[in-house]
Amino acid sequence: MVIDVLVDRIIELKNPTVVGLDPRFDILPKFLCDEMTAAYGETPKAAAEAFYEFNRRIIDNIFDIVPAVKPQIAMYEQYGADGIAAYQRTIAYAKGKGMLVIGDVKRGDIASTASAYSDGHIGEVTIGSAPHTMYGTDFITINPYLGYDAVEPFLDNCKRYGKGLFVLVKTSNASADVQDLITERGPVYEVVAKLVGEWGAGLIGRHGYSSVCAVVGATHPDQARRIREILPHAFFLVPGYGSQGGRAEDLAACFDKKGLGVVVNNSRGIIFAYRDKYKDYGEAGFDAAARQACIDMRGDLQRVM
Repeated sequence: MVIDVLVDRIIELKNPTVVGLDPRFDILPKFLCDEMTAAYGETPKAAAEAFYEFNRRIIDNIFDIVPAVKPQIAMYEQYGADGIAAYQRTIAYAKGKGMLVIGDVKRGDIASTASAYSDGHIGEVTIGSAPHTMYGTDFITINPYLGYDAVEPFLDNCKRYGKGLFVLVKTSNASADVQDLITERGPVYEVVAKLVGEWGAGLIGRHGYSSVCAVVGATHPDQARRIREILPHAFFLVPGYGSQGGRAEDLAACFDKKGLGVVVNNSRGIIFAYRDKYKDYGEAGFDAAARQACIDMRGDLQRVM
């Protein structure tokens, strides 16, 4: 199962970090943007090519110390077909380097629409008699708000193609007007957590974790502790570490007794490390700065694993 592959890689590297590949053209290294606009003009193609080159260099510097990357599709699809091509190329490059890829797509819809999302992102599409893999991600994020009939097509493809899901349970943003609503069955996020446990019951691997996992923000440690009680067999994808205020200490309750059960996302704090804490590397050394940021994050997380 794909969850076992992820756990094995975390154990091998002693690192539960996932790097969010969320590039922004306005704060990419200037030399890279200049190079691409000189070649392609001030066009979406230039932005997409800059994104891919930026991602490629970061992947080259982290693939041996970090188990997974998480590209956020919105950063790419805003540039249309060129951006989507950069997203696809980034996934293929990371997988070619032996990394797992979590597609941060947050899809969620019903019936044939959910099936189309699922087939495109973690399954296959068939044209005539020919099957095609369009994105090739190992996991994707999904929104469970529409209920089981919106989730079922994703579960089917997880079983068929050996893929995984990270279901939004308690996100890292500040707004709590929906997820913290109290129902007769408890807070909404607890109800969703229990559903995630039910959905993933048939997909538990040899490490005791399911391929149906949960997104649980680092900025809500008390809720994370409760969700871990509800979901002993769910791996957590934890956003919010670093730039959003989440600390390693806030994650302690998410880990199990073996120091497993969690992948911790860091996007800006790694890919744009050269703009902040690691300014000494300069723009030209953005990829080396990202590597050092990953090494430092690994050490920080190992204190609480």
